[in-house]
Amino acid sequence: GGSVAVDFVILPEGFGQRKHIDISRTIGQIRTDLEKELEIPESSLFMMNMSGAVEFAEVLPDDKGLRDFGIKGGDQVGIELRINYYQEQPAEDYVMPDALELRVTDQQGREKVVTVHVQRPVAEKPYLGGFRNKQYGTTFHHAITQTAAVQKENLKSIRFHREVQTYEYRTRSTQCKRDNGTQMPKLGLFVDSARDVEVQPRRPYFSSADQAAVRLEKSVIIQCHVRGMAARKRARQLRKQRADRLALEAGEAQRRWLEADLRHKREVERRMHPKTFEDFSVLYKELEAWRFNEANRIAKSGFDEAARRAAQRELLHKETKLLQTIDKLKIKAHGQNRDAKIKRKLEAMAHPKVWAQTDGETTTIHTPFTTRAKELMDLYSGLRLPLLTVDERLDVLLHVKWTVKEFDCNLTREVVDLIDREADMLNRGRPEKSFAGLRRRLANLFLQFIETPEFNPEAVRLQKVARQLQDSGTHPLSTVPIK
Repeated sequence: GGSVAVDFVILPEGFGQRKHIDISRTIGQIRTDLEKELEIPESSLFMMNMSGAVEFAEVLPDDKGLRDFGIKGGDQVGIELRINYYQEQPAEDYVMPDALELRVTDQQGREKVVTVHVQRPVAEKPYLGGFRNKQYGTTFHHAITQTAAVQKENLKSIRFHREVQTYEYRTRSTQCKRDNGTQMPKLGLFVDSARDVEVQPRRPYFSSADQAAVRLEKSVIIQCHVRGMAARKRARQLRKQRADRLALEAGEAQRRWLEADLRHKREVERRMHPKTFEDFSVLYKELEAWRFNEANRIAKSGFDEAARRAAQRELLHKETKLLQTIDKLKIKAHGQNRDAKIKRKLEAMAHPKVWAQTDGETTTIHTPFTTRAKELMDLYSGLRLPLLTVDERLDVLLHVKWTVKEFDCNLTREVVDLIDREADMLNRGRPEKSFAGLRRRLANLFLQFIETPEFNPEAVRLQKVARQLQDSGTHPLSTVPIK
């Protein structure tokens, strides 16, 4: 007694299920239970290819039980299932009538009935394809399907002859004036050979054996030339393949060298000018590895207590310096990433609208809002430009002042106040270093002016928080109004 774990896999779908089956059951009983469970017709399920504890690579016979295959209680086997059945659909007998009545609508919108007489085909027409509209999916057949079959003319009638209309042909029998013949001597017949002449050929007789020998010789010569041509062609092909392979190998070697060089330059650039979080993670990991190796070297050097502590202080000093350098690089990268992010944001605001047409072309439209965003981006870029003369800087400040004075609010008044302060400092000839904080604050306030939808309508698309939520005086993460 006992049971066996059987993994059934339905192919080609790949669905599987495990069942525990009594070892005394036959394959036919298991198949009947599976057909009832799957709700498929009888004798449409095939069990084959047993694997696991016992291997059987054919269709399993219905009269054998699991014990007959050598399976013991507690074993695990796998059996493939294949379903093969189809349902025959009754064919509908449709006979087209001799006349069809179709309802059509004319240009005036009136409906009328048109009678179409059906012409029965006398012979099967060839299929000559058709046309399918890719846009609407409508299928049109070839015009021959709607035309009557061509009636073949009578082939028994004479269509070609050599007689003409203007000449009359006659048939006459003729006889040559001199008859010739050859007669051989025989019993009862004497042939006079006194005037016979023996004729010698101009060239010696050329027998069929000689002709065959000449043909064989010439054939060998032709074969030599043909085989030489084939050998030269093969040699050229092999040389070309070798040249192509060498060129490909050289190109691959050059590509690998360039990739390695670019990878090396990129790694050096990542360490000299890090920008992303991964770049700084690499620096911190390398610094930690260097510190660990130096600490191990100091610990294993055998120095006395004073020398070891001095070496550890020197290591700590170097590590502090390197951490300070990494922090400086991080501050520099943060500024560069912020400037790049602001530049991408301003370019997205100033980018014109692009509409796709049905013919695959695109149309670029500059709206008043995108033009406004482009002007504000140019003014912001002018504020951030270094090394400008006094006159050029004053011209930029004047344009920015005219732009923000179109609106009256606390932000615009503060921007105007900062512009007047910088203009006064420029007129008094203050050094360039004294403008750093003032210009940074002015650029940030003008960027806030650009990002406000009331002053720049294109900024609405890039708002992370809905404008209605900001104007309602409610905190984004709370439902309690801020007082």
